[in-house]
Amino acid sequence: MGKSRGGRRRQAGAHTVVEDVDGGRAELVPDRDRARAWTLLIDGAPQSHVDLDDPAHLSFAYQRRLGHVIDLVAPPGRPVHAVHLGGGALTLARYVAATRPRSTQQVVERDAPLVRLVRRELPLDPNARVRVRSVDAREGLAKVPDGWADLVISDVFSGARTPAHLTSTEFLDDVRRALKPGGVHAANLADGPPLAHLRGQVATAAARFAELALVADPTVLRGKRFGNAVLVASDRPLPVAELTRRAACDPHPGRVEHGRTLTDFTGGAVPVTDTAAVASPAPPASAFG
Repeated sequence: MGKSRGGRRRQAGAHTVVEDVDGGRAELVPDRDRARAWTLLIDGAPQSHVDLDDPAHLSFAYQRRLGHVIDLVAPPGRPVHAVHLGGGALTLARYVAATRPRSTQQVVERDAPLVRLVRRELPLDPNARVRVRSVDAREGLAKVPDGWADLVISDVFSGARTPAHLTSTEFLDDVRRALKPGGVHAANLADGPPLAHLRGQVATAAARFAELALVADPTVLRGKRFGNAVLVASDRPLPVAELTRRAACDPHPGRVEHGRTLTDFTGGAVPVTDTAAVASPAPPASAFG
């Protein structure tokens, strides 16, 4: 028998690692199909997938879509300055380090016990230039120098919900401050019918950035089921055609909305401010089945 919740255990045969962290019950579950790959779950909700032998492999659909953004933010292989709000198993920081060597990255992950667990069980490449801060996302973002980042990725969930203070125009003001001119912000969002949160987030980004694109499964965009959507924002034209091609070629094809169709998608939603912000909706019990 393994240890109870609060201690570490390895299940016989499966070698699952279970440990309490600030966000709940963390599990690192081995991938049966890839020798040194693991899935991180928090309270049963899948958070990240990491292949230590192939950090450029992105298993989750939303991570592949964020990977496309990383690939297109600069010419192939060019180092970038990247900020990751939300760390999980550091999947995307590993991806940047593998595909854009010599990049400099800052990860803000407030769950210090989770960071220690991931560093211990899924160690980073010692040559990766990744600094991890265990503070709140907005507190960590505030420490990023003005105009430092080529890319800011927001992927913060607490109890499977994006915290309210990371959904507002004031939050995006600080994202813009940290970005270089023409830098890119990409946010992993989760919502289901009637998509009020997602529509509000598009309207909020439109109030602060000139160019937007939204990438998601078509059934999510039609409000047929709960799921993830990646919102991309910049003050320079986005590579919409190439992003569309890549998303369409994914194992689970995504659709890209932009321009007038994305404006129409908001359905009259208004930008969210700190005073009115609420957390994203909780996923239904069936979301991770």
